[in-house]
Amino acid sequence: MSIGDTFLRRANYDAGYLTALSISVYGRLTEKMTKFIYTILQILLVASFVASQMLLAQSSQLFSPSIERVSTQDILQAMQSQSGYDPTMSTNVARFQAEVLLSLAGKAVENDSAGTALFIGHKEWFDAYLVLTGLTKSTAPVYARLAYQHKQDLLLDFGETRVIKKIEEGNVPFMAINVIVGWPHTPELPSKYTFEDTLSTPNLKVTNHREITYRLLDFGDVIVYDEIKGLSGRPTSGLLAVLFKIIGEGRVVQSRIAITPDGLQINRARAEKGFFGVSATVTVQPNGITKKGLPQDRPELQAFETLLKRPLKIKYIPLQARVLAEMWVKGANGKLSTQVHFYKDKDYE
Repeated sequence: MSIGDTFLRRANYDAGYLTALSISVYGRLTEKMTKFIYTILQILLVASFVASQMLLAQSSQLFSPSIERVSTQDILQAMQSQSGYDPTMSTNVARFQAEVLLSLAGKAVENDSAGTALFIGHKEWFDAYLVLTGLTKSTAPVYARLAYQHKQDLLLDFGETRVIKKIEEGNVPFMAINVIVGWPHTPELPSKYTFEDTLSTPNLKVTNHREITYRLLDFGDVIVYDEIKGLSGRPTSGLLAVLFKIIGEGRVVQSRIAITPDGLQINRARAEKGFFGVSATVTVQPNGITKKGLPQDRPELQAFETLLKRPLKIKYIPLQARVLAEMWVKGANGKLSTQVHFYKDKDYE
């Protein structure tokens, strides 16, 4: 065998040895790398699982674990606890409804500190209202009849972890409630209804969409309807009627109410249409008669308007009527679920 052959065989042997060694080393490295990657994946999966469970736990805090259907008798008792003004007047509706809902929520918190959500059926509300006022289905005010005829139900949910995310400016409310108002999506019921309020100054055309949502806040001296969606309207008398006739209906986004010792309601509301917005103060007498602004012979009422103008900026936990209703349905019995399942309209604002 020549030196060249010997060298070639040696080179082939070395090459084979190095190849085998490389494969062995690569195999061990691959095995270690596989174990390393597997370990990392395990850590990530465990972390992901823990994070998902934490997120699920946090999400579950956004919704009440159960729903209680409020009876006609309980609604009537809450209505009867309100006095000093006429609840049949449309201009007193915001005050009346807010005080009744806050009364029902307060009672629910006393019975269950975790905050059971409340379902208020349109029939129970209307029946209690008729008993309270002594009216009949045919003589009840148009706004009350329309709500009943459209089967307009209410869902209330409350609690610190389910309404307010952060108060950036302003006081902390004693009570904060998520309110969903709506009716099922059925062929026989329209997506909205409208009525004209001739008692207000100026007169108003008010539209209720199938879904209305808002935050109801009680500060003790002021009641606030905030982040209102699904309620719109426009003046039909006065100078503003001409403007809104051109730009269309505006969205009511906020309303603040203060009550004077002698029973006057000072209301400051804001409506918006695109980039245009208008805020106005209205004085409502107990009999429902309204006057734009404050009475000139009552300078002491300026203090109440100042209360209504104080800064308030709150970040809320996101509230989507359809999603929230569906989450609640899962915790409700079958009989209740069909009544609280609202559907979102394409024109819902």
